[in-house]
Amino acid sequence: MQQAVCAPKARVPDPSPDESLPFTVERATPAIGAYVGGIDLRDPLDEPAYLALRRLLIRYKVLFFRDQDITPAQHVALAQRFGELEVHPVFAHHPDHPELALFDKSGEKRGHENIFHSDVSWREVPSMGSILRCVECPRVGGDTIWVNMALAYDKLPEDVKTRIATFQAVHDLLPLFGKVLSPEQRASVRAQNPAVTHPVVRTHPESGEKILFVNEAFTTHFANYADTTAYRFGFDLKLAEMDLLQYLFRQAAAPEYQVRLKWQPNTIAFWDNRAAQHYAVQDYYPAVRRMMRATIIGDRPV
Repeated sequence: MQQAVCAPKARVPDPSPDESLPFTVERATPAIGAYVGGIDLRDPLDEPAYLALRRLLIRYKVLFFRDQDITPAQHVALAQRFGELEVHPVFAHHPDHPELALFDKSGEKRGHENIFHSDVSWREVPSMGSILRCVECPRVGGDTIWVNMALAYDKLPEDVKTRIATFQAVHDLLPLFGKVLSPEQRASVRAQNPAVTHPVVRTHPESGEKILFVNEAFTTHFANYADTTAYRFGFDLKLAEMDLLQYLFRQAAAPEYQVRLKWQPNTIAFWDNRAAQHYAVQDYYPAVRRMMRATIIGDRPV
């Protein structure tokens, strides 16, 4: 079951032009992402460092940190600095820290995260962000791609923006995760995690940006398409709905909106789930790829 809902964070002040950051920042691509250096994430973040990282997260959507040999307890403490953490209802958990989801792939267990998605968009209160640490990975392969969905929305044709402005979409975890659960587990997970409805275009609570908030992993259909669309026959209605939804899904696949990270052990990625989607490239089987992720509870999309 979802943890208690956190109140949205107060809007973080914009940085002044002459702000002096306590670490280095190198932009990854024109669209999204930045590498942050000169910081040791084993140490608790003081207020200036916390505020600076939060501003950078909002600006760049995903932050990358190399050579961060943190313990699971330090991983949890870092994530908790940004908000309350969730416990995932399907993924394996760290034995001492249930807030840490474990991704342990090898020749015995192939990965299946190779689909564009926003973590836990199927929750009534989706996540604010995720912090993923690489424990072990192949020398080649196993990259992750992130997408700036604020930019994807901004570049949509104006007639599409007008059309989807009032649309709501249904998000559900079972179509993707149900295949790994027994019938009894499916019933239990469904009872605690019913399908939910979110705006197709959400507003970022801190930046005010408009974001395209549908993803092909968890968004199943529009909740109010028939209420807003004239049609002759039922098959026209359903096919047109699926065509539009697939068109919106495809925006995440544009390389112009993306950044791709080559993992190394002790690399950390911290991304804004409200504004970014990601895709774990499954090109490394049967090599070993082990990761840990903490997910920070966010706010209801509006």
